[in-house]
Amino acid sequence: MDRELVDQFIINALQEDVGDGDHTSLSTIPAETTGKAQLLVKDEGILAGVELAIEIFKVVDPNLKATIFLQDGAVVKYKDVAFEVEGSARSILVAERLVLNCMQRMSGIATKTREIVDLLTGTNTKVLDTRKTTPGLRYLEKWAVKIGGGVNHRFGLYDMILIKDNHVDYAGGIRQAIESANQYLIDNHKKLAIEIEVRNLEELDEVLQTGNINRILLDNFNFAELRQAVNIINGRFITEASGGITIDTIREYADCGVDYISVGALTHSVKSLDLSLKAVK
Repeated sequence: MDRELVDQFIINALQEDVGDGDHTSLSTIPAETTGKAQLLVKDEGILAGVELAIEIFKVVDPNLKATIFLQDGAVVKYKDVAFEVEGSARSILVAERLVLNCMQRMSGIATKTREIVDLLTGTNTKVLDTRKTTPGLRYLEKWAVKIGGGVNHRFGLYDMILIKDNHVDYAGGIRQAIESANQYLIDNHKKLAIEIEVRNLEELDEVLQTGNINRILLDNFNFAELRQAVNIINGRFITEASGGITIDTIREYADCGVDYISVGALTHSVKSLDLSLKAVK
């Protein structure tokens, strides 16, 4: 966990939610009231966000004490208790919604990721996330993908060069885009991997003739074309498939022999896991 980044997220999220005070709790609960609450699971899936939740409690009130029963990545079912938190009742209530919002979404992402990882068992293909994330939540969402057993693609625009169709079209062609990217790295003393997207076998041939890249993204290829492309590349470059791949077809895409399959749906359209934080009376 990148504590500096996470703590800044927590501070911003609390400011958004709490403003100048949790006036409901301040007006109804005496300051000295203490209590205990449990994180209850009301669904089935993969738990994610426990480590984050503990950090949220620390930021809200360092005196809150948590007892963890289930770790990130645990398979959970209805009525499981992930952890207990004890201390100031007001502090628990301030943290409650932020903990649930984060954990429900992260657990949903981890659950979907694990489902796909399980579908790919027996192949050499790994599932990748994308930049199709919720603004401000990318770190948490990609963290959840890792908890679910997936692999993180680039975090942003700054940590990899990914030449997509629009870049190729604006650059004037595949060769021009690749050569310009490599020259840019030299001129700016940067060491970044270069990936390029191809839309058909003709573009793949041009990439192979040009070289000087690390990974090839095979976009919207059908099964026959994908198998052919993987055979043509023959291990010379890392391969990735994307575009129109669903839960029903992903295994067949993996059987074509690609190294990675990127799935935007891991983060842009998942169902949150049902969790709640309930007071223990």
